[in-house]
Amino acid sequence: MTAAIQFTEKLIGYSILIGSVFIGISLVLLLYRIFKGPTNPDRAVGLDTMGINLMAIVGLVAIHLSTPYLNDVALLVGILGFLGTLATAKYVEKGVIIDRDMD
Repeated sequence: MTAAIQFTEKLIGYSILIGSVFIGISLVLLLYRIFKGPTNPDRAVGLDTMGINLMAIVGLVAIHLSTPYLNDVALLVGILGFLGTLATAKYVEKGVIIDRDMD
């Protein structure tokens, strides 16, 4: 039984390592998209996808540390990323984030 547990722990460790490498590569490519994006919507998509990658990193760290407490952090990053995407989309569309109609 201990051999199966050791194999599972090694498999999880390798999976976390491979996932971290691919997320790191993705973050580098997203930084390129954010800084060299041809249009502002491309930059906004890059920022949104970077938020998703940050959620994945938090998930991998939670698996590595065997704790459920980081799940709340991943949800918080997701909510903030969503609000940031909404604000960016509104700015790209209208040029202003908060409309101040004083009618």
